[in-house]
Formats: sequence, structure tokens, C-alpha cells
Amino acid sequence: MNEHDPQQTTRAWVVWGIALAVYGLAVFHRSSLAVAGLVATERFGIGAGQLATFVMLQLLVYALMQVPVGLLVDRFGSRTVLSAGALILAVAQVGFAFADSYALALLARTFVGMGDAMTFICVLRLVPSWFPRRRVPLISQLTGTVGQLGAIAAAVPMTWALGHLGWTRAYLTAALIGPVLLVLLRLFVDDGPGDRHRRGTTLKPRELGRSLMASWYQPGTRLGFWIHFSTPFSSHLMGLLWGFPFLVTSEGLSDTLAGTLLSVTVVAALAAGPVMGILAGRHPWHRSTVALTMIAALVSVWTLVLAWPGEAPLPVLLLLMAVVGFGGPASMIGFDVGRTSNPPARMASASGIINQGGFVAALLVIVLVGWILDWRTPGASTSYTPEAFRWAMSVQYLFWGLGVVQIWRHRRDVRRRTTREQVASGSSMVADRGSVR
Repeated sequence: MNEHDPQQTTRAWVVWGIALAVYGLAVFHRSSLAVAGLVATERFGIGAGQLATFVMLQLLVYALMQVPVGLLVDRFGSRTVLSAGALILAVAQVGFAFADSYALALLARTFVGMGDAMTFICVLRLVPSWFPRRRVPLISQLTGTVGQLGAIAAAVPMTWALGHLGWTRAYLTAALIGPVLLVLLRLFVDDGPGDRHRRGTTLKPRELGRSLMASWYQPGTRLGFWIHFSTPFSSHLMGLLWGFPFLVTSEGLSDTLAGTLLSVTVVAALAAGPVMGILAGRHPWHRSTVALTMIAALVSVWTLVLAWPGEAPLPVLLLLMAVVGFGGPASMIGFDVGRTSNPPARMASASGIINQGGFVAALLVIVLVGWILDWRTPGASTSYTPEAFRWAMSVQYLFWGLGVVQIWRHRRDVRRRTTREQVASGSSMVADRGSVR
């Protein structure tokens, strides 16, 4: 991209803005069940385990589709795949709006997960095509953080819509935004400057397998996977399903205040995103250190809340939601590691592998929390106690522990490999630090 051409620069921001809006809408649809969880239990007559299945199924589809979507983007380009994702999301949410049984609702959320999976990687792939290399870490961070504005729309506004419009009209109104963005996408978004459709090479199944294996066996991809595994799942846990019930039932907050606190995570992510992007761009050698520091902060603040005798005071809960929000931008470091570790032809598929990490972790944590709540609550009751929530939320420590071990392990491998490559090429470490992890 010619960054000195004002017209092309403006076009780059327009392309990114429209693609980002589609991703933000996907985040909205993904997160809308967080404030509708208690309503859903009444509408479909289900318990905590079945409620968690909504999100489990959605995240499972999302995670399973990351690698295929990455391959599709490498082959057909972001414009085509993103258009398909926007269309699937709109149809799926219309189905969810009219669903009157648990089975139909599960089917609709399956397709929500499918459409959601086809957005984020597409936007990430557009960034290096439209922006100069030095801006890519920052714009990538902004993609992940600004896109979370969709979660704010799924908190307070969706709470209001469910209360005043009812289930069907609330979800149907949200679904109708999709076709508008799809039209804008088809009119203004290209895969690159002067390149309406960017098509990759057609690969045979065996070649696809080799390409994926090459991405996975690149140590930077595995390091990115574990960074993304460890840092954002607490945000997903709170924002997708269990944050609202936890704040209302365990911490005694009103519905409105709980919805507002859930929005704090997004505001915190918006504030932290640019900082994380600048740090990743200026200090690439220390990207994994930032991720480890983030995990330590999450462990500390959750320990403070769960160990607090009785209901934690509002300032402590504000701190919790802010730190949880920081986890999203920290997870974007994993994508930056993957970007600098793989050739452009494998970038989308490597991003798909990395993106699986966070959503596999989120899926497992959300399901385990639901199971533990049911286990610690007598009979078929959904009147969960603060003690039950403390047991359930503590499952996060297992995932943080696994993540820290794997990040430390793969960071060591990456640094050793980088040092060997630099010695073999005769270059100095200082000169090449833009590509280390």
C-alpha cells in the first residue's frame, strides 16, 4: 500500500471500517445470550447445563470452523468469505428470534456460530493488505478491541430490548442490521488495493494437510495458540453467559447495574487495545512476557473477588471487570506472533489455528461452570448460591495453569530457534528483533 496517497489511505479506513462493523455485529450476536440467559431458561424451560449448551454448541462450531475458514480465506479472499458470514448470521438470528423450542433454538445458535466464525479472520487478513506493515500490529489490536463494541450493544441495549420488546422482536430487530452491512460490504470492500477478489492457489487435500502441518509446526504458531488460549477465556465466560447471573445472583447487583458492569469489560478492552498494539510493535521480544503478566493479573483479581467474605464491594467488581476486559487485547498478541512467524500465503490458516485456542478454552470453561453449578445446587433448581458460583468460577485456575506452562515452554523453543537462525544467517539479534516472539 502507498501510505502517501491520501485517497488510498481513506479507502483503507473505509474498507476496514465496514469489515469491522460486520465483525462487531457478529460479536453482538455471539454475546446477546449473556443478558438473555435467565429469560431463555424460562422461554425454553431449561436448566444451567442446557443453557450452557447454547454457548457450548455455538463456540464448538466456531472453534471447529477456524481452520477451514482460514483455508477458505487463503483460497477465496476475505470479501467472499465475509459476505457469506454476514448472510448466515442474519438468517440464523431470524431463526433464533422465532424459535419456540429448545431444539430449534440450538439449531439457530449453531448457524450463529458458523457465521460468527467467518468474520474475524477475514478482517485480520484485510489489515496487511490495506495498511503499511508498521501499522499492522496497532490496527490488528483495534480490530479485536473496537469489534467488542458489539458486546456493549448486547449488554445494556439488549437488556432494554428484551424487557420492552420481548424475545422475538428484540432478536428480529438485531437480525435486520445484517443485510444493511452486507450491501455496504459488497459495494465498498475489496481484498486489496486494485484487487476486487484475491484468489489463492487451489490446493489438493494432501497439499492442504501439508500446509496446515507447516503452520502448526512453526513454533510461533503454537506460542500464539497458547497465548490466545490463556488470556481471553475469562472475558468470554463473563460476556457470553455466566457474567450476568454471577453478578446478579452471587454478588447481589441489580439487572441494570450488572449489565453496565459487563460493558466495563469492553470499555477496558478499548482502552487497553492501542497500548497492547504499540507494545507488540515496539517490543516484539517481550510479547509473551506481556501475556504472562496478563495471566498473573487475572489470577490475582479473581482470587480477590472469590475470597472476599460475602458480596464483594462495587469498586472490587469494577476492578475485576476491567482486568477481565484487558484479557481480550492481550490475546491479540498471539495473532501478531503468528503473523511474524508465517509466510503471507499461510497467514489466514495460521490465524485460524491460533483463534481456536481461545474459543476451545472458553467452550470448556463455560460448560464446566454450568456443570459445577448444577452439581452444587440441589435438585433441578436454578437458584444458584454464592458458594456454588465460587466453586464454579474457580475452574478457571486449571486453564491458567496449563496456559502458563505451555507459553513458557514454547517461548523458550521459539527464542532458541530464533537465536540459531540469526547465528546461522550471520545477522545480529538487534537487527532482526522485529520477527522474534
